[in-house]
Amino acid sequence: MSHNHVRQVKITGAVITVSTSRTAETDASGKTIMRLMEDQSIPICHYSVVPDRIDAIRNELFTALKKANCIVISGGTGLTFDDCTIEAVSPLLEKKMDGFGEFFRMKSIQQIGTAAMLSRALAGTIGGRAVFCIPGSTPAVTLATSELILPEITHIISHANH
Repeated sequence: MSHNHVRQVKITGAVITVSTSRTAETDASGKTIMRLMEDQSIPICHYSVVPDRIDAIRNELFTALKKANCIVISGGTGLTFDDCTIEAVSPLLEKKMDGFGEFFRMKSIQQIGTAAMLSRALAGTIGGRAVFCIPGSTPAVTLATSELILPEITHIISHANH
């Protein structure tokens, strides 16, 4: 797809960390996402840490959607009994970007091998805003944010609002 049809849009960021063990002070992955966004001149309008509960994730997502058009949710995407980010977010997506999860796993296999298949990375749009659900490790958020989200976010938001 040609990028010459991408409109100039202002990107604003929100970061939600899903964890029962991290706090805002100990959330290295959330800080990494925010730093990478800010390095690309994307202001962070919202940040929070929420527990692995569907209601908590959805409530925080609804708050973030009022403030930002690029929401990154890290954590809670695995296969353990309490991982529920995908279950919380997937039913809310109006359009899904299946390629995001496919590319994330493809790139992850180079770092972690076949364990990449355990990742349930997901992305889509809600009301013209992009929502990304990614694993919570610092290497995973660095990969997803720097190699997938940031290079395409203007393109995604431009299309989502066309």
